[in-house]
Amino acid sequence: MQRTYEVMFIVRPDLLEEDLDKLIATLQGHAATAGATVQNTEKMGKRRLAYDVKKFSDGQYVLFVLQADGKAIHELERRLRVAEPVIKFITVRTDEEKQRLDKVKKLRESHAKRPPAGSVSAAAESEHPAVNA
Repeated sequence: MQRTYEVMFIVRPDLLEEDLDKLIATLQGHAATAGATVQNTEKMGKRRLAYDVKKFSDGQYVLFVLQADGKAIHELERRLRVAEPVIKFITVRTDEEKQRLDKVKKLRESHAKRPPAGSVSAAAESEHPAVNA
């Protein structure tokens, strides 16, 4: 079953731009071979890390948005673990969040279609005015 994942990984800060592009192309090829489709690739640039990772305080961030099954993600994570320039990575499944937001949106739309409870009682009072005697 194809699901949507975001894979963010941090690459050594001293890696040259052309080497980073080659690494990204290689990882995209491995993902495609494993059965994933890369929907989006975003190089987020060099940023300071919150704490030192493998003696690096900076890193180059890269984000993949993938449509894949669990086996393809497992293979991509294995490749990320053994890739020497990659110092850290995380994979997040994003389709559950999208489904939850769609469900909330649908629920809100169904509530908006119903007339408010106060308007029904106000209309009933205007038809049958109360007689104070």
